[in-house]
Amino acid sequence: MFGSIMHKSDNASVYVHIQVYSCKMDVMKPEPEAGQIALKEERHQYILELLGNEGRVLAADLSSRYKVSEDTIRRDLRELASSGKIQRVHGGALPRRTEAVPFVSRQQIDMESKIGIARAAADLIRDGQVVLIDGGTTNLKIGSYLSRERSATIVTNSPPLALALADHPRLSVLMLGGNFLKEARVTTGIETIRQVESIRADLCFLGMCSLHPEVGITVGDREEAYVKQAMIGASTVVVGLISLGKMGTSLPYLVGPASRLTRLITDASDEDVLNPYRSQGIEVTST
Repeated sequence: MFGSIMHKSDNASVYVHIQVYSCKMDVMKPEPEAGQIALKEERHQYILELLGNEGRVLAADLSSRYKVSEDTIRRDLRELASSGKIQRVHGGALPRRTEAVPFVSRQQIDMESKIGIARAAADLIRDGQVVLIDGGTTNLKIGSYLSRERSATIVTNSPPLALALADHPRLSVLMLGGNFLKEARVTTGIETIRQVESIRADLCFLGMCSLHPEVGITVGDREEAYVKQAMIGASTVVVGLISLGKMGTSLPYLVGPASRLTRLITDASDEDVLNPYRSQGIEVTST
């Protein structure tokens, strides 16, 4: 309702208009504070999205961002960690840490996905190329899909792959020496690295134990990380082969940032998963 009050003074009469609200009007509820997320499930989802985008989260920052107490955030992080969705660390969290699985066990995991990825990888090899192929169960399958007419030099630290290529009529195979890492079925160590550094490869297929757009390429063995670093440095084109289950995860030893990859071949198809890699200039092939 509107009304007016006349105020008289010695020199003039001034009308002051005022707005009066009826007591029958609905009481306006205050807007929730910007950034406040009251439901636990919503907070959990936002925390996972933020972790996926930034590679780590801090409890103090989350408390400020979402307008809840640090105790609440710490409970959220504990629950997410207990469900295996994140890796809890002092003061915050990192992407979930996958476990390094022995080679023999990995051969039985995601077999259909590995076949599709290996086929796409084999199609990239051209006649006359020098190709570095790292260890790994997906890389091992590349040998099954290489054309019998293909002529190239394959350099590998994977004894199982070297044996798989033994009967190929036109491929030359150079087996890298070094210390034999039984769990991964690859050679590692300074001798392996020196041999890699003496090569200029056209193409490298990198075995991928774990990959995160922010954390980078990680593995479970320090010596294996050094060999992968050398392979990346020795190659013109670096192709990472990885299944969806290993993406967005981390392991203890860093190989390098995801941006060191030229191309990624994966069975993942969700654009929300793939776009963070594309934004770093990585060409992505989804099988």
